[in-house]
Amino acid sequence: MQGNLYVGVAAQVALQKRLDTIAHNVANATTAGFRAEEVRFETVLAQAGSDSIAFSASGPSYLSRRSGEFVKTDNALDLAVEGDAWLSMQTPTGQAYTRDGRLRMTPTGELQTLSGHQILDAGGAPLLLDPNGGPPRIARDGTIFQGNRQIGAVGLFNIESTANLTRYQNSGVIPDRPATPVVDFTRSGVSQGFIENSNVNAVMEMTRLISVTRAFEMVSASLTASETSLQDAIKALGSTT
Repeated sequence: MQGNLYVGVAAQVALQKRLDTIAHNVANATTAGFRAEEVRFETVLAQAGSDSIAFSASGPSYLSRRSGEFVKTDNALDLAVEGDAWLSMQTPTGQAYTRDGRLRMTPTGELQTLSGHQILDAGGAPLLLDPNGGPPRIARDGTIFQGNRQIGAVGLFNIESTANLTRYQNSGVIPDRPATPVVDFTRSGVSQGFIENSNVNAVMEMTRLISVTRAFEMVSASLTASETSLQDAIKALGSTT
């Protein structure tokens, strides 16, 4: 079979993965704390006899860590995380991390995400507020006050830049190595009364969608032309006496 057929199919597989990634990003462009998924494209060299054929292959995907836009809400239980830090939450599968700081307090005082996951302090313990203590005041370092009484502190965690992140639900992540509590709040902290939007650039994603769709169509046309050429060659050989 012609080598360009293999190359074309490999290109379609890579482009399909990119299309799926873009569609998922666009669908979550308004999801608070969402991290866009990107794809690294690689070239894989394969040998066919003495000829070298370059196959287009979809590289590994990764979650972008760039910050989203901060939006002021004036809600005492909304937190936006500044710098490269994360809130920690307890999930059924263990500890996960998020930039979605839309929180709620249960009637018993538990501080939770809107999905019902408990927010943890720097030691990994669930936070418990006073349900009758009034709106909390949360300092930049995460310290929580109700009235003049310190209740606890929201834990902020650093995840190594080289860690691989697995998405948990929409806005959560699970790193492949342990996160460490933030101890220097010069560059990291929380802003009360703000939330962080998704870091998806919807305009850029739509531009990429158009570009990838066109590339997919061009590869499909090339494959059709190659198949037609091969069929014509077979017919020509079959008619030779």
